[in-house]
Amino acid sequence: MQRLGGQLRVSGSAVIGWDMGAALQLGAALGVSPIAVAELLPPIEAVMVRKINDEMRAGSALNI
Repeated sequence: MQRLGGQLRVSGSAVIGWDMGAALQLGAALGVSPIAVAELLPPIEAVMVRKINDEMRAGSALNI
């Protein structure tokens, strides 16, 4: 997931998700099945978005 850190979609001051096109390309480059990427990343993405936005609302300094 750290490899996708630079591929965040942001709206205003909120993170809204990963660039899934980039995620699928990264998965393909790493030899990961596109079906696995499509199944596994969305629930992980949801947690990531919630946690990062919670941290930003709390005023924590994050390097995004």
